[in-house]
Amino acid sequence: MNRRLLLRGGAGVAALAALGGAGWIVSLPAATRQDAAPPVPRQEVDAILAMLKPKRPRPLIAIIGVNEGTEITDYMMPFGILRRADVADVVAVATKEGPVTLFQALKVEAQASVAAFDAAHPEGADYVIVPAMHRDDVPAALAWIKAQAGKGATIIGVCAGAKVVAAAGLLDGKRATTHWYYLKGMRGKHPTIQYVPDRRIVADRGVVTTTGITASMPMALTLIEAIAGRSRAEAVAQDLGLLQWDTRHDSSAFRLTRSFALTVMRNRLAFWNHEDLGIALESGVDEVSLALVADAWSRTYRSQALTFAPTGEARESRNGLRILPDRVAPAWPAARLLPPIGDAPAEALDKTLEAIASRYDASTANIVAMQLEYPRTTSA
Repeated sequence: MNRRLLLRGGAGVAALAALGGAGWIVSLPAATRQDAAPPVPRQEVDAILAMLKPKRPRPLIAIIGVNEGTEITDYMMPFGILRRADVADVVAVATKEGPVTLFQALKVEAQASVAAFDAAHPEGADYVIVPAMHRDDVPAALAWIKAQAGKGATIIGVCAGAKVVAAAGLLDGKRATTHWYYLKGMRGKHPTIQYVPDRRIVADRGVVTTTGITASMPMALTLIEAIAGRSRAEAVAQDLGLLQWDTRHDSSAFRLTRSFALTVMRNRLAFWNHEDLGIALESGVDEVSLALVADAWSRTYRSQALTFAPTGEARESRNGLRILPDRVAPAWPAARLLPPIGDAPAEALDKTLEAIASRYDASTANIVAMQLEYPRTTSA
């Protein structure tokens, strides 16, 4: 209970104190350390690639979100990376018509509702990517994911999207992983799931799951490699600012610690220091970089990233996703204006973490990286 309250905001902090949270915090490990994870055996990587091989030359990929709350990076990062690779047809889908509110920030227009997608593609998608959602039990999402699996789609649960896939009944008795924070809850609800530690990507019988949020980058590159070969994936990785990627992971480095809990509480309680940071929303913005920057700044417990534009019209991103501004404004106060989104995605995230450490402190940057399950000592 204390653990849940801690990450639910300011009200949770007050309740935590009332519940004797100090003793609970002392019981947490002081910190974690990130060690170099050993390489993943080649045969394991080959098995993942073999399972992800497409059944047709140009496959169809659907990324499903619920309109009422879908994780920003889980939704936008696979879209942007797979669209720029141009090895498949990629559609951003929502459970119904209307805008998709993302968390921790941003609002976008889906390209199709599930009903419209089904009408256009009655044979179904080749791959369905399932991000983390505000709720795991939205009937329309669960029914559609199950139906797509029944038509032969490979289902890919990104981050806590694995919980949604599990709720759809598609992980029972299978090997899987998820975001470190939600692992215990998922296994409690679905005890037949076989958790696999120290892997950012786990594949088993038509279902793929990943660790936390930033794992959607190596996941997308692995999918590109399965569809179009290693050289194409390497070219896209270079465009993203990555020198290398793989599925290795040090799971022990990501857990709730005393430092994490104390930093969250301190930042939340200092409500007078909270600030709205503005990002000028421009047409052609790289949606992957934008997602990572907005997500990171909105996880500090000190700030919320908001996009602004002179009008309320949607702006189309580099790869065709229409993004709605949070605020209609011609400008933003200079002291709270974030730099233009211009870096390659991997560089944008590293620079943002450095900027968070500079604006606030290193412990705040660390809690952001922990939430994103981002191994800062290695490439993504």
